[in-house]
Amino acid sequence: MPTGTFRCHRRTPASPTPFESAWSHLKRSLANLAKRDTAQLTALVKPRLRRMQYQPGLTEGFLAGTRLGLTPLCNPRN
Repeated sequence: MPTGTFRCHRRTPASPTPFESAWSHLKRSLANLAKRDTAQLTALVKPRLRRMQYQPGLTEGFLAGTRLGLTPLCNPRN
């Protein structure tokens, strides 16, 4: 592949992104909790996001659901 070129891969509209999966997981954990204002919502969301951050299996699962890999499309050194 010549230097300075890149490949673009289209994804189907129905395939979720890892962010959509993480957001869905977070929303389910907040579903039955009453929030009065944004400060309360923030106080509920931050610890849940922190817990998600320290569960590598969970975040790997979000990525696996997209069927995308962590390998780069090109090597910038070549």
